[in-house]
Amino acid sequence: MFLMILQLCIVLLALYVGSRYGSLALGAISGIGLALLVFGFGLKPGNPPTDVIYIIIAAVTCAGILQASGGMDWLIQIAERLLRKHPDRITFLAPLCTFFLTVLVGTGHVVYTLMPIIVDIAIKKGIRPERPCGVASIASQVGITCSPIAAAVVAFVTISNANGFDVTIPGVLMISIPACLCGLMAAAACSYHRGLDLDKDPEFQKKLQDPVQRQYIYGDSATTLDKEIPASAKRAVYVFLAALCVIVMFAAFPDLLPEYKTVKATSGAEDLTLISGVTITAKELAKAGVVVSGFTEHGMVDLKMNIVIQIVMISAAALMIIFCKAQPKKAVAGPVWQSGMVAVVAIYGIAWLADTYFSNYMDQMQLMLVDVVREYPWSIALVFFLVSVLINSQGAVVVAMLPLAYSLGISGVVLLGVLPSVYGYFFIPNYPSDIATVNFDRTGTTVIGKYLLNHSFMMPGLVCVTVSTIVAYLLTMIFY
Repeated sequence: MFLMILQLCIVLLALYVGSRYGSLALGAISGIGLALLVFGFGLKPGNPPTDVIYIIIAAVTCAGILQASGGMDWLIQIAERLLRKHPDRITFLAPLCTFFLTVLVGTGHVVYTLMPIIVDIAIKKGIRPERPCGVASIASQVGITCSPIAAAVVAFVTISNANGFDVTIPGVLMISIPACLCGLMAAAACSYHRGLDLDKDPEFQKKLQDPVQRQYIYGDSATTLDKEIPASAKRAVYVFLAALCVIVMFAAFPDLLPEYKTVKATSGAEDLTLISGVTITAKELAKAGVVVSGFTEHGMVDLKMNIVIQIVMISAAALMIIFCKAQPKKAVAGPVWQSGMVAVVAIYGIAWLADTYFSNYMDQMQLMLVDVVREYPWSIALVFFLVSVLINSQGAVVVAMLPLAYSLGISGVVLLGVLPSVYGYFFIPNYPSDIATVNFDRTGTTVIGKYLLNHSFMMPGLVCVTVSTIVAYLLTMIFY
């Protein structure tokens, strides 16, 4: 028991130190924890989440190419037109815009382009920018569990199917999207009269006494409406949306998926997958480590959705390069692709470290936790939330913790119901989108806070995640 606790402390320390450095350090420092567990304590290494990593690479590459083509600018323009047309409702409309942008492209980092526009509209209308900015930043991350190409959603479906819960991507989205929209609207309602109006805020009025500060706050106007969007950028958006539709179609109608042949040794060895028409000899099977006891059984299996997503996303990226004038070098230099690759490293290190620890102590954890989760299965949501506070990645939380949850006997229906709880990294305001939002707010009303936790994102984050999880849980109880 002492060694188990000591090794858990090593895991938590690696995650904590990695979160302090941020960015690539999350995955790299997890590697130190993994090395200590394997080389120092002799634990058997777990399995790195390669399937999820491949999907992230494909999706981020496609989204990065979309950004390089100028298609992202067109989406931002559409959102800006909506916001400027209804400035009085920006506290409700801003989070909806950032939410659906994330749903479309699978990453919340698109908020960087839209947030200065939200601030500008709020200032010009005399609305305290903290109100729309705080909830809009939260919404940009909440959308991850509602995107058909986000790692968190795909990992949930892949791991759930492997554990006997037959759920599809549309099945997840039918729960997560309405639940998260309810949570966001509750958070926006709580933010609607948050803080003092700008004309009644003594600190803000004091700033306006300084001509330099007044010019800084009111002098500039952030907009994308003056940017001309070429036809090639619009074509790129159509290609991207068509790719999303193809993915959702295959997920909703699995009978449309192509089949391929499998070969299984009668000795009970593992399956070997063959492309139809390709043969493999007994000698080749032996070289692969498969013992053949005289003959093999043939069968047909459907193409897996993780492969479908990778093929469709990479193909869409290629079409945008060929027909939409998207420059690959520009995509690599863009924030969407770079942040996505950082997520790959983070998930790689964090999930591998967690799988190594949990797989070696699965029996002990089942004994300790089985009574609690049997009596209160929803309590796994608290675990998901707390882990997310540490590791700043919803995809990594799903990959690292979902297998453990299934091993404890928690049903897939319950786990789908608490899926929104994997977003908890707003709690400590060190995530790039939150920090950027603070910097974008020229009035200084969106703040981190003197005591770190009294920041502008705490209230909308807690309201949104709590309401979203409760609604999702109720929806699963009704429909499943």
